Amino acid sequence: MLKTISQKAIHTAYFSIFANLILAIAKAIAGVLGHSFALIADAIESTTDVFSSFLVLIGLKYASKPADENHPYGHGKIEPLVTFIVVGFLLVSATFIVIESIHNIQTPHKMPKPFTLIVLGVIILLKEIFYRFVHRKGKETNSTSLKADAWHHRSDAITSLMAFIGISIALYMGDGYENADDWAALFAAGFIAFNAYLIFRPALGEIMDEHLHDDLVAQIRSIAKKIDGVKDTEKCFIRKSGMTYYVDLHLVVDGTISVHEGHEIAHQLKDQILFEIPAVVDVLMHVEPDH
Repeated sequence: MLKTISQKAIHTAYFSIFANLILAIAKAIAGVLGHSFALIADAIESTTDVFSSFLVLIGLKYASKPADENHPYGHGKIEPLVTFIVVGFLLVSATFIVIESIHNIQTPHKMPKPFTLIVLGVIILLKEIFYRFVHRKGKETNSTSLKADAWHHRSDAITSLMAFIGISIALYMGDGYENADDWAALFAAGFIAFNAYLIFRPALGEIMDEHLHDDLVAQIRSIAKKIDGVKDTEKCFIRKSGMTYYVDLHLVVDGTISVHEGHEIAHQLKDQILFEIPAVVDVLMHVEPDH
C-alpha cells in the first residue's frame, strides 16, 4: 500500500516537470514575440517550477526509501527540507521579477500584442487544472512537497491572471499604458512571495513535530474503542515523516489483568491501527492500569 502511495506521488512529480517545461517554453516564445514582460516573467517562474518539481521528485524518491540502521524512522524528513528549497526558488523568482519589472517600468517599450491574451487565457485554465490535480494527489499521498508543488501551479495561474489583466489594460487604454503588464508582473511577484510563506509554514511544523493531526488522533481513539479490553486512551502523539506517520499512544487497561494479557491487547490495537490507517507505519504503545 505504501509503495503504491509513493509511486503515485513520484508519477505526479514527473507530470509537474513535464507540464511546467512545456508551458515555460510556450510562455517565453509568446512573451518575446508579443512584447510582454509579464508573460516573460511568467515563463521565468515556470522555469523555476521545472527545477523545483525536479527537486520534489528527488525528495519523494529519497523519502520512499525504507528505514535502515542509521534512519530507524525512515527518510521522510527529506520532504519538508525539499519544500524549503522549493520556497527558496519561489522567493528568488519573485525577486527577479520585481527587479526586472521596475527596470521595464522605467524603460519605454512596445505595446503587448493582442494574441498574448489568448495564450494567457489557455495557460490560466491549464494551470488551475494542474493545481487541482497535483493538490489532490498531495492530499491522497500526505506529501508536503507535492502540496507545495501544487501551489506552484496555483501561483503560476495567478501570475498569468495578473499578466492577462495588465495586458488587457494596456491594449484597452492605448498609448501611455504600455507598462501596465509590468505593473501586473510586480503585483504577481508579491503574490508569489506570500504563497511562499503559506508553503513554508506547514513544512516548518512538520520538521518541528508540531501537533497538526487532530483528525488522525480522533480516528485512532475511535479504533481503540472497538478493541476488547481497552478501557481508554490517554496521550496520543503523532509525528509525520514524509508520507507516513509514527504514533505514540498511552493505552488504559484493567489493572488486575496480567502483563501478558495487557501486552496482547496492545498488540491487537496496534495491528488494527496499522490495518485501518495504512499511512501509519508504527505505533509505540505504553500500557497503563485503570487504577
